[in-house]
Order: sequence, then structure tokens, then C-alpha cells
Amino acid sequence: METKEQLLKELDAIQKWEEEQKGLWFWEKLGRLPFKLLDRLTPQFIHKKIGQALDELGSYLQTGGRYLLNEKDILKRYVRKTGVEEITLESIPELPLNMMDEVSDELIHSRKNIAMTQGATTGIGGIFTLSIDIPLLLGISLKTLQEIAVAYGYDPNDKKERIFIVKCLQFTSSDIVGKQAVLKELSAYSDPSMEKNDEIISQVQGWREVIMTYRDNFGWKKLFQMIPIAGMIFGSFINKSMIHDIGETGKMLYKKRRIYEKLKEQS
Repeated sequence: METKEQLLKELDAIQKWEEEQKGLWFWEKLGRLPFKLLDRLTPQFIHKKIGQALDELGSYLQTGGRYLLNEKDILKRYVRKTGVEEITLESIPELPLNMMDEVSDELIHSRKNIAMTQGATTGIGGIFTLSIDIPLLLGISLKTLQEIAVAYGYDPNDKKERIFIVKCLQFTSSDIVGKQAVLKELSAYSDPSMEKNDEIISQVQGWREVIMTYRDNFGWKKLFQMIPIAGMIFGSFINKSMIHDIGETGKMLYKKRRIYEKLKEQS
């Protein structure tokens, strides 16, 4: 198992990653353009599909809906890696952190390939097939984050974890100010001195406001996929890029929580 020094080194790497998130990338800069222009450029049926995706996300927060994950495949990965006959979700926290990282990376890689293929396929028809891609990409995003949760020993069936997952989605698409605000909120999950997670739950009661930034940036990225044939390239790249960012965020933030808990056990 990891020593305290090794855990602190891993924690330092995550904190450096958090600092790097203060910059704005090309997509985020586009997302800061006036949203009225976005509304004008985006066809109504795309707005409708995004609205339906938001409704499904609200349902996911409350009940898990059709997006809840079966963790059996992830547990089998640990069985193969450890040689132990049976691994449960409750026993994962006892495993080495580098093994959790390996499983997480494998899952992210797999989901990126699926998203890339899907984006290329639905990008063939441009605007006409874009409405198919939106709910599919939302599903991949949620399942990727749930898989990462299980990889680090957390149960996505728990409402608290579903809120954490939606916050990860929000973090991925937020601007500088938004990222810092989300990180501050999520610190309640990883900081052992902050025991009350009820405050986090209350912050997501108005969940539509929580994910407005996700909606706006999502809309901008998908505008580039509306061109027939060329949409294959845009769709493939955009989907892969989004799942990469979502996977990286989920891995870093769940890993941070696991490190804090391991440090707490050693204190």
C-alpha cells in the first residue's frame, strides 16, 4: 500500500492540475460569446433535444433513471488484476491507488473510442443526425463518470455521488470563475474536516441553474457538427475531446477523494 509521502505526492499532482484549469481553452472562449447569438444560430429542434437532455439529467439526479450503471464489468477488471476470486465495491478502497488509476484509464480510453465512433456516425448527416448524438453523448458522459466512481470505490447509486457526477459535468464546461466555484463546493467531499454533505445537496436543488453552463458550451460545440459530411470530422473530434475532458476531471476529483480517505486512515 502507499506510504503517506506517496499519497501526498499524488495529491500535489492533482492540485497542480486544478491550478492548470484556470486557463480558458478555445471552446470555452467561444462559449463566452453572447448566448442570444447562440439561440439565433441553433435550430429549434436542437434546443428541444438539449432541453430533453436536461430533463433526463434532472431525472438522473433524483433516481438514476436509465443511466444507472452495472458495476460487474469493472469488478471483473479488478479480479483479473489482483487474482482474487471476488472483489466487491466495498473492498476496492483497500486496493493500491495505482491499480485504481489503471482501471480508470482503461475505462476512459474505451469510452473515448465509443464517443469518437458515435460522433463520426451521427455527423454524417450534419444537422439532421445531430439530434441523435445529443442524448447518446449525455449517456456516455454519465456512464464514464459512474465507471470512474466505481473504479475508485464509490457507489453511483448513492444520490450524493450522482450530485458529485453532475458537478463534474459542470466543472468540465465552466469558465475560470465557474471552475473555482465548483472546486470549492466539491471540497466538501474530499476534505475530511467538512463532514456535512447536506450543504452540497441543497446547492443542487435548482439543478437547471447548475448545468446552464454545460448546456451553453455543449450547444456551441455541436454547432460545428451541423455541416453534412464534414460533421463526421467535427463530431468525431468533439465527442472524443469532451469524453477526454470529462474522464480526466472525474479521475482527478475522485482520486483526490480517495487520497484524502487513505491519508485519514493513516493518521
